[in-house]
Amino acid sequence: MTTSEIKSRLIAAGLRPNKLLGQHFLIDQNVLKKIVAQADVKPSETILEIGPGLGILTFDLAKRAKRVMAVEKDRQMFEVLEKEIRQRGVKNIELVRDDILRLAEKFFRDIREYRVIANIPYYLTSRLIRKLLAEVSPPQEIILMVQKEVAERMMARPPQMNLLALSVQAYGRPKKLFSVSRESFWPPPLIDSALISISAISKNFFTHHHIPEKKFFEIARRAFQTKRKTILNGLAQFSSKQKLEKLLRDVGIDPNRRPETLSLLDWIAIVSQLEKGD
Repeated sequence: MTTSEIKSRLIAAGLRPNKLLGQHFLIDQNVLKKIVAQADVKPSETILEIGPGLGILTFDLAKRAKRVMAVEKDRQMFEVLEKEIRQRGVKNIELVRDDILRLAEKFFRDIREYRVIANIPYYLTSRLIRKLLAEVSPPQEIILMVQKEVAERMMARPPQMNLLALSVQAYGRPKKLFSVSRESFWPPPLIDSALISISAISKNFFTHHHIPEKKFFEIARRAFQTKRKTILNGLAQFSSKQKLEKLLRDVGIDPNRRPETLSLLDWIAIVSQLEKGD
């Protein structure tokens, strides 16, 4: 869909891109083709799309998938897409008007086996990824268009780790598929984007190491909460300084190291020892 076509449809509906909802429409057909090619959707699949907007990606997915569940928060955009689906007579798109971050556990259970493929509003990237990965019924794979800097953060390694990278890498394998210029969207976002995938999604990391998810992220979140704080000070609420210092040295971690320098294996050791202390 070209810029003029998007503008015409929005004008006809009395709409304009909603900045608060991060609406940027993909106008580069080559990028659209690359997304579809990378997704390699099978005829038996259920696809969950978030923020379908005008359906630029939605209808391409529907041609290939058995079922597309499209969740749209914007009421006016929902109505425009709903009308377009009816006019085209497409039967395998189920449009849901809701906030993806508020959807109950039952929604994800009912979809069963599914993949997420979406060009999402960038303001909800981190929260959305964490919600999807932590669901009782998580997707088999997540393919998202995100801000380029978020893609880089997601794949970070020590000494540049962050909470998002830790969250993603605990559940699956992140990979950058390709970069996308800001000029591929209308209106153009402030920075370039990237298509990423998170594959091999499971909770095996937690079950294998006998670590509760909730406790793991409670500890990690607290440690990352204050920048440039040592791991010893970052974990102060969980035990006395003396006990923490001994715990860290016992697992081979210098108490003066910073959270961003720690690997997943380091976090396993820390959380396991704190759990024993409880």
